[in-house]
Amino acid sequence: MPEDYFGESVAARYDEELGSWGEPEVVEPAVGFLAELAGGGAVVELGIGTGRIALPLAARGVRVHGIDLSEAMVARLRAKPGGDAIGVTIGDFATTRVEGAFSLAYLVFNTIMNLTTQETQVACFQNVASHLEPGGCFVIEVMLPRLYRLSPGQTIQPSYYETSTLFGLDEYDLANQGLISHHYADRDGMFGPRSIPFRYVWPAELDLMACLAGMRRRERWSGWRREPFTSESDKLVGVWEKPASGSGHPV
Repeated sequence: MPEDYFGESVAARYDEELGSWGEPEVVEPAVGFLAELAGGGAVVELGIGTGRIALPLAARGVRVHGIDLSEAMVARLRAKPGGDAIGVTIGDFATTRVEGAFSLAYLVFNTIMNLTTQETQVACFQNVASHLEPGGCFVIEVMLPRLYRLSPGQTIQPSYYETSTLFGLDEYDLANQGLISHHYADRDGMFGPRSIPFRYVWPAELDLMACLAGMRRRERWSGWRREPFTSESDKLVGVWEKPASGSGHPV
């Protein structure tokens, strides 16, 4: 079982430190995109957390089930209006199975990078494929590392966010495709870091993981409003599909 970096001390502050990520102008396009893909079927969110996406999606009438390792984060979800109506299975989303078949699985807000080895990321795709009904889709939202901004020998750069009370630094391990994100904030009167390890992942690598799991790429965007994906994109919203029965091997 992987280490839980989202225990009580993090869960207690998680929503208030979301900043713009918790605002309707960020959340609603994602919810609309996912609701459209769900097509009236049941969905499973990997890393459901405190329900930033799951709650407004369920409010649209979508049946949502979540998987999450952190009981503290799920407790925050349960305390919110409508949260107790969403089923959640506690466990590692790379391997944890839940009952039923789903039209959609999704993994947002860079959470694929919480799986810190290629093997566990591959296992996640395989786990998702086992949950999807034929024709079902898997959606990932993930940042793309801005390595071109690193000078020779440089391994640390500002993260993608900064507010008056919170900022981040990302420390890259280029040889091992690793990343440690250092979050600096005022916590209980002390300004200090909280550091979390990640593994960054490339779009083509995700396509190969999908292929290994019997899925194929369906769409690729740089945002929830279906902005075109280009060489300048700093985020991927990818959609992979489990082929319908009899449609042949993914290509």
